[in-house]
Amino acid sequence: MRSWLTGLLLTAALSACSSRPAVENHYITSPAWILAHQGGEDLWPSNTLLAFDNAAKLGVQMLDTDMHATQDGVLVLSHDDTVDRLTDGHGAIREMTLAQLKQLDAGYRFTPDSGQSYPYRGQGLSIPTLEEALSAHPELPWTVEIKQDTPSVAQPFCAALRQHQMTGKVMVASFSDKAMQDFRAECPEVATSMTESELRPLVLLSKVGLSSLAKAPGQAAQVPVRSGGIEVVTPSFVRQMHGRGVAVHVWTINDPAEMRRLLAMGIDGIDTDRPDLLKAVLAEPADD
Repeated sequence: MRSWLTGLLLTAALSACSSRPAVENHYITSPAWILAHQGGEDLWPSNTLLAFDNAAKLGVQMLDTDMHATQDGVLVLSHDDTVDRLTDGHGAIREMTLAQLKQLDAGYRFTPDSGQSYPYRGQGLSIPTLEEALSAHPELPWTVEIKQDTPSVAQPFCAALRQHQMTGKVMVASFSDKAMQDFRAECPEVATSMTESELRPLVLLSKVGLSSLAKAPGQAAQVPVRSGGIEVVTPSFVRQMHGRGVAVHVWTINDPAEMRRLLAMGIDGIDTDRPDLLKAVLAEPADD
């Protein structure tokens, strides 16, 4: 155990020298932001323009979405890499053209009552393109998670952000180190969160107050409350991230009691399928 920790400390200390140049971080906020996960997946069909529209009307501070590329290279918004779970179609997005995707009903499988009703079937909802979403809500910041790393989407993604003048309003996320490295190289002016491998030393070293030894190449730590039996989000972790100029966003929280507990730590945002519940919690009077 001691040799493992020593090795981790040495690795972290060396890698800290190569941290990415800082980007002004306006994602460190108080009060915390409401991040509408997939537009509010428990309220409206996931990652549809309807969901984003309704979340914006509700007053969220950030829209959260997921991105893939079609067979003909168009960037589209979907959590899954297939259309099976959320539409009336079947197949992998990367094997379908945009025209084929647009024929599918993106509201087909949404049910608010465990299958008793499907209120959005046949309402004309489709899988949106990135361009459509950015055009619909340029007024709001976005978190966009890159879901694929091969082929790389870094060039067309960066080009779209520049075209829509959204480089200062989008936080890019990914679980893939390759996807994140490709994007940072292509679009260094855009803020990013950190991948799991980048976060791991920060989390572990925070347990002994030494997270400053690990590099922090992103502007946000977008993290679950717990991972692999480890408590990730603690008051100490939040303090240490803020000390590095890193925002802390926690996903995916739908329980009001847990929201209150996390907000008390001073986190900067909660990613939630129920932005309505989080809005109500944030509106509660502060304790004396």
